[in-house]
Amino acid sequence: MDGFSYTINYNLYRYYHVFKHALYIITIFILLPIPVRGQYDPSFSNYWAMEPFFNPGSVGKNSKINFVAAYALDFAGFEHNPRTMYVGADMPVHLINDYSGVGISFMNDQIGLFTHKKVALQYAYKHKLFGGTISYGLQLGMLSETFDGSGLDLNEQSDPAFSTSSINGNKIDVSIGLYYLNKDWYGGLSVQHANAPLIKMGETNELQIDRTYYMTCGYNIKLRNPFVTIQPSLLERTDGKAYRTDITGRLVYTNEEKVMYAGVSYSPSNSATVLIGGNFHGINLGYSYEIYTSALSIGNGSHELVLSYQTEINLGKKGRNKHKSVRIL
Repeated sequence: MDGFSYTINYNLYRYYHVFKHALYIITIFILLPIPVRGQYDPSFSNYWAMEPFFNPGSVGKNSKINFVAAYALDFAGFEHNPRTMYVGADMPVHLINDYSGVGISFMNDQIGLFTHKKVALQYAYKHKLFGGTISYGLQLGMLSETFDGSGLDLNEQSDPAFSTSSINGNKIDVSIGLYYLNKDWYGGLSVQHANAPLIKMGETNELQIDRTYYMTCGYNIKLRNPFVTIQPSLLERTDGKAYRTDITGRLVYTNEEKVMYAGVSYSPSNSATVLIGGNFHGINLGYSYEIYTSALSIGNGSHELVLSYQTEINLGKKGRNKHKSVRIL
C-alpha cells in the first residue's frame, strides 16, 4: 500500500459524494459540461466577496483598503467535519504612472486528522485597457501540511501505510492570475499551485498538490428602481481530475450607505445555497447555508459566515483617488 494512500480518504471526506456531470451556460465566457469531485482547495459560497482567495489579480481592485474574514463549517453533524478559516487584506498602491495592488492572506483548513495552512503575499500590476482595467497577479505563499496520526483507530497498529504520530511538511506555493474589471462586469482566470508543490511529510510520506485552474465572471444588472440591482456571478474550477461550478444570483438593495442582499447559488450535481447579508454599522456581514443535493439530510449542510470592511485610502497623488468604487459586492 502506498505510504500516503490515505490522502484518497481525505479527498472523499471533503466532498462526501462523487459527482457525475453538469451542463451550464455562461453568457460571458464559454459553454462547458463538467463533473465534480474532491479537490485540495476548500470551497466558499461567498466567493464573490473574497476573490483574492483564488485570484491574486483581483487585489487592489478599487480605491479602498479591503479586509475580509470567512469561516466555513461543512457537513454539519458529522464527526471531524471540515472547518475552514480565511483572513485576507488588500489595497491599491501607486507606482510611477500606474496603479498596482498588494495583499496578504492566511488560511487554516482542518479536515479530520489533516490540517492545511497557507500564508501568502500577493501583487497585481494594473493598467487601462478597452475602457476598463486589466490586472496581472502573482502570489507567493508557504504551505504547511500536518497529519495527526495519533488520532487513528487502526486494527493493526503496526501497519506501515499509516503514521501513528504527527507528521508535517512545508513547501513554497506559487499562484498567478489575470483579472479584468469594467464598469458593470468583471472576469478572471487564475492558476493556484502553479508550481505543483510536492510536500514531504515525515521520512516516507509525501503529498502532491495539483495545479487548480479558476475562471470567474460577474455582472451588475441595473433595474428601473435605482436602489435595486441584480448581481449574477459564476466560479468554475478544476485540477484536471475534479471539477466544480458555482452559479450565483443576488438581489441587492443599496440606499446611500445602507446595503442589503439576498440570493441563491447552485452547484450542479452538488448543492444549492441560500445567501443573505448586508451592511451593519460599516461592516459587511454575510451568511450562507449550503444544502447538498445528495442523500444527506438538509440538516447536514454547510454554514458559512463572511465579514468584510472597506475604508478609503489616500494614494498620495491629487485627484487620482477621486473616482467611484466599482467593486461589485
